Amino acid sequence: MKAVNLLLSLSFTILLAGCKKKNTPDPAAEPDQSSFASASVINQRLGRGINLGDTYEASWAPREADPADFQRIAASGFKHVRIPVRWELPTRSSYAAPYIIQPTFLLSVKKAVDAALKNKLHVIINMHHHDSLFKNPDGLKPMFLAQWKQIASYFKQYSDSLLFEVLNEPHDQLDADKWNLFFADALTEIRKTNPKRTVLLGVAEWGGVSALNKLVIPSDTHLILTIHYYNPFTFTHQGAEWVSGSNPWLGTKWRDTEYERQAVMNDFQAVIQLKQDKNIPIHIGEFGAYSKADIDSRVKWSRFLSRWFEQEGFSWAYWEFNSGFGVYDPVTGQFRTSLLNALTTDPMATAAPVTLVDLYSSNFSSSADGWNLYNNDASAASSLNIVSNKAQITITNPGSQNWHIQLIRPGIAIQSGKTYRVSFNAYSTGNRGLAASLMLNSAPWSLYSYADFSISTNDKSYNYVFTATASDPGAAFVFSLGNSGVMPVTLYNIKFQEVQY
Repeated sequence: MKAVNLLLSLSFTILLAGCKKKNTPDPAAEPDQSSFASASVINQRLGRGINLGDTYEASWAPREADPADFQRIAASGFKHVRIPVRWELPTRSSYAAPYIIQPTFLLSVKKAVDAALKNKLHVIINMHHHDSLFKNPDGLKPMFLAQWKQIASYFKQYSDSLLFEVLNEPHDQLDADKWNLFFADALTEIRKTNPKRTVLLGVAEWGGVSALNKLVIPSDTHLILTIHYYNPFTFTHQGAEWVSGSNPWLGTKWRDTEYERQAVMNDFQAVIQLKQDKNIPIHIGEFGAYSKADIDSRVKWSRFLSRWFEQEGFSWAYWEFNSGFGVYDPVTGQFRTSLLNALTTDPMATAAPVTLVDLYSSNFSSSADGWNLYNNDASAASSLNIVSNKAQITITNPGSQNWHIQLIRPGIAIQSGKTYRVSFNAYSTGNRGLAASLMLNSAPWSLYSYADFSISTNDKSYNYVFTATASDPGAAFVFSLGNSGVMPVTLYNIKFQEVQY
């Protein structure tokens, strides 16, 4: 009898081991990623997505994801979810070598990933709000790489429906040059355990288009470039409590005119060119308008951007699901239907008609036309020359901030409640950034409008539209030209127009 029981016990143990081997991946085993799809295919599968904001990245109110949220997201027509994760908190990761991530926190993130995959959503997990790294990148680089080594190893057996995003919005001391090195080193660490998993590459200087010309893309066929977009910033962040000086922007509208649309398209010229040149897929990892903007404007802005992104072949993830920008109200348990429809089902609308009234047009035929060039930091050096009715700015030292070199013309009158269009032609000897703005011409130098641009060797027209939230008879028209190398800038055909509806 003992022999029979021993045999049965042995058979059951073998059977159990076989089942475990068949159904439960061995985390210590090498992953088989030979069947993983290419980045282009993955990007097509991503399609429309949404950020699970104010959850794992929110140090002010950290919480776990509600599994039911993933059901709601999938049922609403989204194909992927981006889960921002703040790994750096002392309760989650050690700041001493070997920089261990708490197993309980890894398990919490795993539960969210599993719940999303269960609902047939693709999942992007990232590294979000690594503030200590931004302040001290060289000192914290070992921690950064050790964390990615652990994350990559922990999730290496997952299907290609899980993607990694190395770092959200690099900025501060983690500048563009450092970021190129940091990303390459993190990618090397990830590839040790995830040779073919799709990885998202972001951009320095807060993740937008302004530093795109400084980005070095590694030679890797499983990369997607991710861009964040919140222009016009005075519209999308009006009244945002975390943005100093944003209350005067309250009431800013987005009317969906052809000129507002053209400003968006201008912003993405460098992205589209890079997509073609490097054959790299594009993901818009964040875009959204804060809830203090009127809902009609939010709907128009979100509808145009989501449809236009899709026309360009970009995947996208709206910011975000159920907080200040959210499409879902967790208090009522209801979707904000008009905003949800704008993102998921509404077709592209017809642009709103407008009339333009010229208020200022540059005339460089015989003088600088009231424009003056300022080097606002001891490290910056530049000069202005007027040639062939164009303003040519030669830069010998760019400084470290865009405002270190500024071309300024005071005396521009704006009235609260009126909408204006800023336009200009520009080119350089290479790809570089510049910013255009209207601002108070004295302390505290408050901004009335602001927009970043990426210009190239091609002579092109750029523009943006804004609604004034204050009146000023002598606002300053400003081009900020620092922090983009010594490439010269040529500007002409500068116009300031009132937009009438």
